[in-house]
Amino acid sequence: MGEPQTSAQQFDLPASAAQALVRGVRCTCPRCGEARLFRAWLKPVDTCASCKQDWSVQQADDFPAYIGIFVVGHLLAPVVIAMIGTFGLSAWLTLAIILPVAVAMLIAMLQPVKGGVIAFLWWWGIGAFVQERRAVESPDEP
Repeated sequence: MGEPQTSAQQFDLPASAAQALVRGVRCTCPRCGEARLFRAWLKPVDTCASCKQDWSVQQADDFPAYIGIFVVGHLLAPVVIAMIGTFGLSAWLTLAIILPVAVAMLIAMLQPVKGGVIAFLWWWGIGAFVQERRAVESPDEP
């Protein structure tokens, strides 16, 4: 008795890059959308428990942190300008308020952003990933 085959047709592959990214941001497997993508905070599982996709080959590296810094910086820049310019707070008080908020925002968004980066890499077949798509159904078939 052999192991069950794990073909792409047995799993609900995402219909678009957006759907794969949403699955990744939700920290679920971008391929099947069923199992957890991370075994620890930023450590992906080696293999998906549901579809057996090998996630050990992912190469997200520092890109999720760069995205997080970019987003948090752009969200908090107007707040810093308003705190200093409009409300007249000192630079030290502004720093004391903004720094913990920025760190909390970065920590909160790192895992979902890493899941999105992994989903992006998988969807486009970047690195060691094989690009997969749903089988196109012919209108002639019943």
